[in-house]
Amino acid sequence: MHRLVLDLNAHSPNWALTPEAERVIRGAAPADWEVVTVGALTSSDGDGSQTPSEEALEAVAPAEVYVGFGITRPLFLAAPRLRWVHSAAAGVRGALFPEMRDGDVLLTNSAGIHGVPIAEYVVAGVLFLMRGLDIAGEQQRERRWDKSRFVAMESPLRELGGATVLIVGAGGIGTEVARRMAPFGAHCVGLRRRPELGPPEGFARVASLSALEDELPHADVVVLAAPLTPETEGLLSASRIELLKRGAIVVNVARGSLVDEPALVSALADGRVRGAVLDVFREEPLGADSPLWAMPQVVLTPHVSPVSPARFWARQLDLILENWRRYREGEPLRNLVDKRAGY
Repeated sequence: MHRLVLDLNAHSPNWALTPEAERVIRGAAPADWEVVTVGALTSSDGDGSQTPSEEALEAVAPAEVYVGFGITRPLFLAAPRLRWVHSAAAGVRGALFPEMRDGDVLLTNSAGIHGVPIAEYVVAGVLFLMRGLDIAGEQQRERRWDKSRFVAMESPLRELGGATVLIVGAGGIGTEVARRMAPFGAHCVGLRRRPELGPPEGFARVASLSALEDELPHADVVVLAAPLTPETEGLLSASRIELLKRGAIVVNVARGSLVDEPALVSALADGRVRGAVLDVFREEPLGADSPLWAMPQVVLTPHVSPVSPARFWARQLDLILENWRRYREGEPLRNLVDKRAGY
């Protein structure tokens, strides 16, 4: 008998396995497969760094397939028969401990599942700043009618049409961003590890990550949508923030470690950077003493850009069921992680 373990009872209700999704998965199980659901709560915020429950450790011992939010090293070591791990999260850095990275257990993630809501978040944040709604919000709270900043020669108002949007990471999320920016008339340039694959839909062109410093001075908007790897950690450094054109907007929906936060704060404070849309931070929760909290030109959210209560499990369920069928039939899996590359 083969065993598939579902460890998806997330603390956050929007991410937790729904009863209907569980019924569908159980209904798809062949006669020689058993599906075991872990009832203990787990964290959906991690990518393999959360502490496993005793129930999960017991359930995974004879398992061949584990579906959770990443996988911890203790869980992995407790499952000698494990052949495939699927993460309901996109990031997998915490799951790439040596035994996983160097072994032959297959690892898939949920890259692309969150692409649509994150892309809509990016567009909303950029338009909010381009049309000066941060300034309007300040004045509304102060009950102050004042057109001066809007109509000044140095007005912050811009149109997305004709803007150059540099998207670092042309994968599932980056492509969904470009698909939505391009119809506004934005010129989307993507940076990716393998530019020879060509530009996905919405991109005018793509280049290698090594072209970042050449592209930054031309960008009106910089969107960080790349996975956290040794190559991308600290990518938007202080020296690279200095390369941004005055009035540029920075968006981070990747991981906080891609950005030098103090350098970004400095650039925002002196007006070199027009504004920022930030859903991720180096330390989460963001400390109460962070100057970002007090900056009206910063759209700041608590790592919630992927939330889409009505659609997440429909997309996730399709991926799990399709990959489970492929696994049983020996076909290549969708979203297979390159464990050496880190995504």
